[in-house]
Amino acid sequence: MANVGIFFGTDTGKTRKIAKLIHRKLGDVADAPVNINRISLETFLSYPVLILGTPTLGDGQLPGLNAGCEEASWGEFMAQLAGASLSGKTVALFGLGDQVGYPDNFVSGMRPLYDALKNCGAQLIGHWPNQGYEFTTSASLEEGAFVGLVLDQDNQYDLTEERLDAWLDTIRPVMV
Repeated sequence: MANVGIFFGTDTGKTRKIAKLIHRKLGDVADAPVNINRISLETFLSYPVLILGTPTLGDGQLPGLNAGCEEASWGEFMAQLAGASLSGKTVALFGLGDQVGYPDNFVSGMRPLYDALKNCGAQLIGHWPNQGYEFTTSASLEEGAFVGLVLDQDNQYDLTEERLDAWLDTIRPVMV
């Protein structure tokens, strides 16, 4: 088992693709990414470092059955997290959003995940600047920065590699 677990929720498959790209860039330090609906809490908690990805659906929801997805996802896994201890775990988030189509809830789906992890005692790293995006509101802002890496595959796919590389450079030192 590697030091880093990469888990994601998805509805369209875009978040899975980014998780796979992160895995390729990290190499042997990380295990292959797994959809959150295919793991147990025990497996999740077995990693000292977690990289977690989610899209934002609708009005800022996490993917899951309540958001109209066909499969369980973060929405259902969150219930398992309630009461779990993530003390001593380091967690970085990445979120996908559409700043043109959903400027009032841009990447807001990261916020409930961030709050739940923080409440469980995780050390959250990888905040990301909000410059270079055009949106009205995001619940995922904290002190002027996003709570994780933000990617817009619908409108700024040409910036994904550059943003991902810069973000990985900031979180890579804590993954060793």
